[in-house]
Amino acid sequence: MKDKIRVTVWNEYRHEKLNEEIAKIYPEGMHNAIAKHLGVEADIEVRTATLDEPEHGLTDDVLAATDVLIWWGHMAHLEVEDDIVTKVQFRVLEGMGLVVLHSAHLSKVFRTLMGTSCMLKWREIAEKERLWVVEPGHPIADGVPEYIEIPHAEMYGERFDIPQPDTTVFISWFQGGEVFRSGCCFHRGSGKIFYFRPGHETYPIYHQPEVLNVITNAVRWAAPVDGPEVTWDNVQPLEDIQE
Repeated sequence: MKDKIRVTVWNEYRHEKLNEEIAKIYPEGMHNAIAKHLGVEADIEVRTATLDEPEHGLTDDVLAATDVLIWWGHMAHLEVEDDIVTKVQFRVLEGMGLVVLHSAHLSKVFRTLMGTSCMLKWREIAEKERLWVVEPGHPIADGVPEYIEIPHAEMYGERFDIPQPDTTVFISWFQGGEVFRSGCCFHRGSGKIFYFRPGHETYPIYHQPEVLNVITNAVRWAAPVDGPEVTWDNVQPLEDIQE
């Protein structure tokens, strides 16, 4: 029997503590809203970690036991310690999957792995978003309708300063007219990264079943595969070479 995918859902967990309206939407934090959804899946084992825990909840043991790391951050990107960022980066290069949500586009982890500013346009006036599937055959789009409509969202607009994605699965349209590459796949080393735009803290987006379904699909897509071990440095030839 295949082992379960071991998922760690990481969240700053600051907005929910500081803002009563956000706390009403996510009384146990956004990380637990996502973790509870994932936890009912037979093939997924989930834990959570937050910024204010020792080592941000991402000890060496936790990272070593994580197949896919989900990352949500916004107001405290600069508080994430650089040595933790480096550890996460190397775990991704080794094969750990990474799912980056919403405002974590500016997290140290994502910017380090992208090598760009990851800047974008934004506006928050509770406008409607339609998240269109543009790669319907992709595993992350499994079971997703032609588009997901989010009644109230923060707008993100192009240009989104990221490297060219390996695959763009979703493109968003916003009521104000902007469009945005909202679901982007990348490979770094042996690891897979998925950036997924929805999830502003003042709206109940992580209670929306279609959004949670995408995150679940992304976890399964980003999970490590049993590929060959990567070797480096000087090696001996496989064939006899006549000098």
